Amino acid sequence: MRFAMIGTAFMGTAHSHALHDAAAFFPDLPVRPVKRVLIGRREARAREMAERWGWEEWATDWREAVRRPDVDAVIVGTPNHLHHPMCLAALEAGKHVLCEKPLATTASLADDLAAAAARAGVCHGVAFNYRRVPAVVLARRLIEEGRLGTIRLYRGTYLQDWLLDPSLPVTWRLRVDEAGSGALGDILSHAIDLARYLVGEIAEVVSDLTTFVAERPAPDGGRASVTVDDRAAVLVRFIGGAVGSLEATRFATGRKCANGFEIFGERGSVRFDLERFNELEYYTQDDAPEARGYRRILVTEREHPYLRAWWPPGHTIGWEHTFVHQIHDFVAAAAGGRAFAPDFVEGAACQRVLDAAMRSHASGAWTAVPGPGGAARG
Repeated sequence: MRFAMIGTAFMGTAHSHALHDAAAFFPDLPVRPVKRVLIGRREARAREMAERWGWEEWATDWREAVRRPDVDAVIVGTPNHLHHPMCLAALEAGKHVLCEKPLATTASLADDLAAAAARAGVCHGVAFNYRRVPAVVLARRLIEEGRLGTIRLYRGTYLQDWLLDPSLPVTWRLRVDEAGSGALGDILSHAIDLARYLVGEIAEVVSDLTTFVAERPAPDGGRASVTVDDRAAVLVRFIGGAVGSLEATRFATGRKCANGFEIFGERGSVRFDLERFNELEYYTQDDAPEARGYRRILVTEREHPYLRAWWPPGHTIGWEHTFVHQIHDFVAAAAGGRAFAPDFVEGAACQRVLDAAMRSHASGAWTAVPGPGGAARG
């Protein structure tokens, strides 16, 4: 399966690494992913990265690259406002498409991509890579097996601190026209996707968005306004009856990548923190009263999700492995004519939650999350 990838920054590196390791560590793949062509805006950067990561070619024209007959699949790893035109062009060219999150900058654009993907009849997915953390998959398994009973409460957070310094310059992530939103779309989208993956669809939200640093240095030496949120807090009500809270910020001093959740059910609970990647904590009411307490599960056994491909028990894996697992699942789905999850339909569902959170902040009221195309639920 010959890949083109658009993007040469952080996500481009993560996906390049994954394309290499997926073939090396998962011999069950029905086809081998091939790094055919890497596309970047700057010629020198694209060439350097292609040579470092073993891409067969590099290019600067993404429109031409996605139409090439020697490309089967396209990874879109660019700023958010470019996702829609790039994914749409790749779908119309009949390519499988894996897009970085969030799928688009608005729900209408995301719904448009979901409809285009259905028409194209190809494999499509959104790179919510945290669904591929073995401990997270184990948490879902425990929920599906009924170990927690009826879920009552979900608490999700994604906390970072890389924007603390007010002298850091404005980038595309801090401009609403390019990013769509700030911490909300950048990292709370991950928390929303995990909440949907683990508990189910979100019915309504009420939110508060905050910008701590209103201006930053501009590339031209002047000052530029920050037009996105620095912190997003959202209360949620799930269709299934559970309630919860989601919070994300890039101003949480001392937290580097604290993507975590706590899920409380009538019979048990689980909690996870990405900064303790290989651990899941589990509590059950089934234990005798004198023995109750959270137990730490080290998720490194061959019986745990994805771990059979890696190291002996107790030898931990890390963040980059989520991208390897993602590429494995995407290639296997595309080659087998199966759906990948989360696909563009789920990506659009996440975007509708993001849009509802922005409307809620503007109105100060609980806001319903609509169905596809803005349709009312129920």
